[in-house]
Amino acid sequence: MSNATGKDSTVARHSVSVAGIVVREDGRVLAIRRADNGTWEPPGGVLELDEQPEEGAAREVLEETGIEVTVERLTGVYKNMTRGVVALVFRCRPVAGTERTSAESTAVEWLTPEEVEKWMSEVYSVRIFDALDISAPHVRAHDGRQWLEKA
Repeated sequence: MSNATGKDSTVARHSVSVAGIVVREDGRVLAIRRADNGTWEPPGGVLELDEQPEEGAAREVLEETGIEVTVERLTGVYKNMTRGVVALVFRCRPVAGTERTSAESTAVEWLTPEEVEKWMSEVYSVRIFDALDISAPHVRAHDGRQWLEKA
């Protein structure tokens, strides 16, 4: 089956992930150190077929950190062009819970913006800074390591 561009549309599939940028009143942001690769990232994961994006973001935050959140708004859409993963990122507010690690995390911390910039790779830190920005949602593409310029 071909699409309008003439490419085979049965081959390419995308995965959708969600993440929550949880911001406390003091401006600190919730982050996890991933168990599988040791990197610092916002909590998030694959969106399940039967859930709304906002529900998925709240579920992932709770599962990975022990923090219950209220999802406030979409702050960005990010595509990993290499892996075909589209990430929907939401700004959230903590409402209950106590920080704890999970099978997916070895640490859970409330980071300052300076720590975010120092500890996270650019493809994750920019998602946090986009969530702190009050302008409209951002749309960006990357190759897994760095952002790609728009065509």
